[in-house]
Amino acid sequence: MRTGKLVRLARGNVVRELPALAVSAGGVALGIGCLVFFLALGAGLKRVVNDVFPVSTREVEVVVPSLAIGNILGEQKLDETIVEKLRKIRGVSAAYPKMQLRIPAVTRYNGLFFGREIHMGLEIVGVGLMPELVGTDAHAPFEDAGEGKPVPVVVNRRLLELYNKVFAPQRGLPTLTDTMLIGFQIPVELGRSYVAGKTLPNATEGSLLLVGFSDRATLAGVSLPLAAVRRINARFGADAETYSSVLLRAQSADDVSNIAAAVKRMGLEIDETERSRALQIGAAVELVTLALSLLAALITGLAAINTMQAFYASVRERTREIGVLRAVGATRGDVAAIVLAEAAVTGLAGGVVGVVLARIAAVLLDRLARTGLPDFPFKPESFFHFRVTHIAVGVAVALAAALLGAFLPARAAARLDPAKALTES
Repeated sequence: MRTGKLVRLARGNVVRELPALAVSAGGVALGIGCLVFFLALGAGLKRVVNDVFPVSTREVEVVVPSLAIGNILGEQKLDETIVEKLRKIRGVSAAYPKMQLRIPAVTRYNGLFFGREIHMGLEIVGVGLMPELVGTDAHAPFEDAGEGKPVPVVVNRRLLELYNKVFAPQRGLPTLTDTMLIGFQIPVELGRSYVAGKTLPNATEGSLLLVGFSDRATLAGVSLPLAAVRRINARFGADAETYSSVLLRAQSADDVSNIAAAVKRMGLEIDETERSRALQIGAAVELVTLALSLLAALITGLAAINTMQAFYASVRERTREIGVLRAVGATRGDVAAIVLAEAAVTGLAGGVVGVVLARIAAVLLDRLARTGLPDFPFKPESFFHFRVTHIAVGVAVALAAALLGAFLPARAAARLDPAKALTES
């Protein structure tokens, strides 16, 4: 039987059996809707985790082991000699040393702060970074201008988010943007500590100039040019020669494991605190997504069983029709193809409807989150990330479920004896 004839027969049967097939398609749509919904939710949550904990696959942070024997004896340190050795490790494209500000520093602000009168004092934690590491995140030269000049600093973008969503609402302070803060000067007292309650003999006053926001900046304070931190540490008699850590950038992600092994052979360690945190949260998201996807797969499996029952009933009702088709020349393959074509239409319709239902549910949930949830830090615009692969998987699974459900009924229909079918009818 020609393909066109088979298509017309299948189309006619679909129209005739539309109510029964709609029930089967609805079951498939429910399962596929849940599957695509949960896959998109997992992808969206993983994107949020990556935004909050940005981890590069090509970079590692080298630190001195806190319990190393050499460290206890005062021998283990990160100085310029060690940095040069790190640069020579095979696979390393660049090394960026960092230095902690090793003297106390505070800021005290009294006056108008973007329209609000504030009186506050804070301890300052500073980390020195190389200008090359900050790059274009700085909107002014990120270089030490020397004694008596404002020291340029960059702040982590996540710190601004925490200020806007937590600190500012609690204290009635204005919400700020990065463009509002660029160029803002922060008064600073070097050599003084509120927490320790002491002031060094040569404490001085100065200012910090905010020149940008960068993911490279420390989250616990501000980041200054490395040369400025070295100068300040030296002026107060603090260690200005050894570094607190060194960021190594690999030529490719494949080189990271070899670099990490070489670093450990040197008696140093890789600080994976933030990477481990991101991996743990990401693994938890993947585990939950997998569990929910298995639930959706179970729903889809039940829909396939329902499809099988519906097509078995359809075959029984159409026994005479199948007998007539066989009598006029239709082969067993033709009969099976008609049943499977009807199942394919059912599966495709269920898959498309399921994807649409998932998108609608995601939009409604995002709208509910925007209006019903408080404005917490790092709150995303959407908790979902629909990929083309999610839609393709959803439709493919729906098609496969319908075809699998109709396989046995199609085989039963193909095996009907035409003479017996016409006699029994």
